[in-house]
Amino acid sequence: MAPSIGHIPADAAAQFGDKTALICPDKTLTFNELNRLSNCFANALTSLGVTSGDRITLYSGNCWEWVVSYYGALKTGAVINPINVMLTPSEVEFVANDCGATVVIASHEKALSIAGVKANSGVKQVIAFGDSALPDDMLSFNDLLASASAEFTMGEIDQDSLSTIGYTSGTTGHPKGACLSHRSIVLNVAMTALMHQRSDRDTVVTALPCPHVYGNVVMSGAVQSGMTLVLHPVFDERAVLESMQTHRATMFEGVPTMFMFLLNYPDLDRYDLSSLRCCTVGGQTMPKPKMEEVEARFGCPLIELWGMTELGGLGTTFASNGPVKHGSIGVALPYTEARIADAEDSNKTLQAGEVGELMIRGGIVMQGYYGNEKATQETIEPDGWLHTGDLASMDEDGCVFIVDRKKDMILTAGYNVYPAEIERVVAGHPDVALVAVGSIPDAAKGELAKAYIVPKVGVTPSAQAIVDYCREHLAAYKVPRAVQFVDDLPKTSTGKVMRRELRTLDEH
Repeated sequence: MAPSIGHIPADAAAQFGDKTALICPDKTLTFNELNRLSNCFANALTSLGVTSGDRITLYSGNCWEWVVSYYGALKTGAVINPINVMLTPSEVEFVANDCGATVVIASHEKALSIAGVKANSGVKQVIAFGDSALPDDMLSFNDLLASASAEFTMGEIDQDSLSTIGYTSGTTGHPKGACLSHRSIVLNVAMTALMHQRSDRDTVVTALPCPHVYGNVVMSGAVQSGMTLVLHPVFDERAVLESMQTHRATMFEGVPTMFMFLLNYPDLDRYDLSSLRCCTVGGQTMPKPKMEEVEARFGCPLIELWGMTELGGLGTTFASNGPVKHGSIGVALPYTEARIADAEDSNKTLQAGEVGELMIRGGIVMQGYYGNEKATQETIEPDGWLHTGDLASMDEDGCVFIVDRKKDMILTAGYNVYPAEIERVVAGHPDVALVAVGSIPDAAKGELAKAYIVPKVGVTPSAQAIVDYCREHLAAYKVPRAVQFVDDLPKTSTGKVMRRELRTLDEH
């Protein structure tokens, strides 16, 4: 296991040399080249006055420059703050001020969008990717690389020192910055690679955003393990399938919506996916019928995983060479504990099969929320157990089954209704490509479930047919009382469905 995140590319270069490490639409890098370029950027940052502990915000979509910037910044001992590319300029300013960033590194487009960040925060430098013209007060990433030495000697970095401040999605109020040590990130990357048997024989295709913890673990897991990473800037069915076929991918990793769009892609069966040994899916629970369809049409196992920002990546998954239970997010990573606690009394651990809050403990857990001791104490118990906010159960084998997010639960006439349970059922209907369930107000029962459905290509299902199907598989109080067919669902940059935005689709 690498002593720090910044050591990952150097160690990989020493072991894998001129093997291809990264394939992007506009550039391919070997492990040696990735290490040299991240050394150049580390030297460039040092020349700008960046020192150990300084905060650096990284604001860009997937590209080779993002990967180089990430490792280059961490080689200096700086603290990286990778942020969602969907954040608005005002949100970027909030995050930069909150974590105390002194440097922002961004794509050309995003750099121009935050032209006022220096005036409204402690940011001293904005560094932009690309060759296009820049305002006088911004620096060119390419120019910095070209003028810097490729030799860089890393200083001593304490494994328990702060490496990353990753901000939560901020669904209520301002987002919170989860503080993660080098040890927690490196441990997560190493244990994920171990569980999935990642090696230099693998080629992984993904469009997961690198700033997101899932995409970040996929990226660093690939570099650490000597894999070839085929990194797409955005998810596009045709582009992803062509990459899997052309590069003889052994893995594809994504969120449920990506797999569902691929299943609904008319030309899916024209592509040769025989090189795949396994795929992984996370971000949201995936209905069992869709998982089985992926395995049948992709010809390989689909392994579910679960994680969160506060863990810097995964918390649970299955071993790729062991038994997999569809519908379960797996078992706790090595060196990590998972238990199901009573939702009202977290000191009480529930028996197998009982539903409560999933809690996690171990070296992957964050140190706390930056500058927010109150939220930290509410989330991490004195004995180290982290509240995840997910309702789940655990079977006798230690396999965890997510029920839903506590905050997404719908209360119908006193009954608890979980959107994820309804989604899993609706997704089994043969005419459904994608589904999300939200709540609508009801004068008599408080809340009712509503299903928003993207139909499969070439079919026109009826709302009544969906409701009738649900009545066959769900208790009466769980059946959605409204169904609306839509062209698409609101999603995050990772492709995760945003339930809180479903009402924006409502027909008036």
